Amino acid sequence: MDLEKYTLVQNILLGLTLAAPIGPVNVEIIKRGMNSGFKQALLTGAGAMSADATYLTLIFFGLTAFLNHPTMKIILGMAGSVILIYLGAASIREGFNSRSAGTYQQTKRILKNSYVTGFMLAISSPMTIVWWTGVFGALVASQAHPQTGLSAFLSCLSILLGCFLWVFFLAALLHWGKKFINDRMTRVISLVAGIFLTGFGIYFLIRTYWTIKM
Repeated sequence: MDLEKYTLVQNILLGLTLAAPIGPVNVEIIKRGMNSGFKQALLTGAGAMSADATYLTLIFFGLTAFLNHPTMKIILGMAGSVILIYLGAASIREGFNSRSAGTYQQTKRILKNSYVTGFMLAISSPMTIVWWTGVFGALVASQAHPQTGLSAFLSCLSILLGCFLWVFFLAALLHWGKKFINDRMTRVISLVAGIFLTGFGIYFLIRTYWTIKM
């Protein structure tokens, strides 16, 4: 039991540390948290985690080869690039627009809601597949008892719990910190976030191009 508790805590901490680095999802969480507060930031993270859970389930049922097929990678790469560049451009416009809140609401209506945006960002990222395939494979390799696949799946769920704790912490921090940030700073954050999102989109577009060339 002590070993199981240790493993659970270890996996949760792993999820926290893996979710913390700045990537497209975290950038979008920060942007939405600054514009609309705790709920929208949390919903964005929840959407991304739903995409993680979707891929994790597909990998568990043996669809890794399908997800890693070159055609699938190209489709996901193109979709992810378009979404990221679109969000980045919208965020940059917010940064230069003194009425950024109105621009944000327009963007939000187009993308339906924060949950859907978070889901789309994560589900269309080829790196999400690579990441969970690697984590799942490592966990399977580390198990000694017969039900290795199920054990790895449950371990991945505990890692997702760690990811959720990070999202909750980040959303709460943004909600608290928003009180000390004026409109000018909010626009600067939107501008920086837009540059990062656009950069990620261009990066994935280049990776997709080289995948096609190969």
